Amino acid sequence: MSFDFILESALLGVGLAMDAFSVSLANGLREPRMGLGRMSKIAGIYAFFQYLMPLLGWVCVHTVVEAFSSLERFIPWIALGLLGWIGGKMLLEGLRERKSEAPVEKKGPGIRELLIQGVATSIDALSVGFTIEQYEFSAANLASLIIGGVTFAICTLGLAIGKKAGTKLSRHASVLGGIILIAIGFKIFLDGLR
Repeated sequence: MSFDFILESALLGVGLAMDAFSVSLANGLREPRMGLGRMSKIAGIYAFFQYLMPLLGWVCVHTVVEAFSSLERFIPWIALGLLGWIGGKMLLEGLRERKSEAPVEKKGPGIRELLIQGVATSIDALSVGFTIEQYEFSAANLASLIIGGVTFAICTLGLAIGKKAGTKLSRHASVLGGIILIAIGFKIFLDGLR
């Protein structure tokens, strides 16, 4: 593969990973004592979905284009619903925590919530499959792997920054994290309407 191919795939990965980066920040805020293993697991989940979605889009273009294109208009609504639900839940938890006198043990997102976040932040990457449809499968797979690798690195950075800020903002972290997730949901929704 050429340098241009790798650079183009990496830049595509940076653009696609920004929503996952923001969610990683929110998760880092929410769980300031997160260890390196947990950070790798969370970043790995987001990277997996960022890898999978463009490849699924590529497969859809080569198999079931009509069915996929009729569903494409629902992608912004799905992302808004998923991130709004998770963000709203975090926001409510944070507000309840602020009202209580005793400090509450910070609990990070469970596997189900992480999978929902992974889908919600990468669902827009399905349409990338349309932009790489002229690639052979091996090239589409490599481009998707590069996108996933870039996402992993960016999300790990987001988690680290969120952790650092989370220890400083511990009483407000869940509220801020919830607001960030809801805002990302609206951003994806508005971008999808354009």
